[in-house]
Amino acid sequence: MKLIALAAALAVASTAAAQDMATPAAPATPETATQTVDDPVGGYQPATPPMPTPPPPGATVIFKPSVSPSEAYPAPRAAGPLSDLQKGSV
Repeated sequence: MKLIALAAALAVASTAAAQDMATPAAPATPETATQTVDDPVGGYQPATPPMPTPPPPGATVIFKPSVSPSEAYPAPRAAGPLSDLQKGSV
């Protein structure tokens, strides 16, 4: 049992010593070489917040539920350019 405790202490001490001896890494430089024309500089996050200011105290805030999946993703039409492919007639 003492041997296991000694081995665990040695393992912890050796990793701590290895972290102290590491040379400091060079400061990270921004990678502008991977930036393309199509990618926006700030990423794809919104440029402005959804509301210009927070609502004033005491204001009624209304949360609308999302639409049902059948409304958001309606069934495909029976007639159309892809209806023949879905039936397997091509």
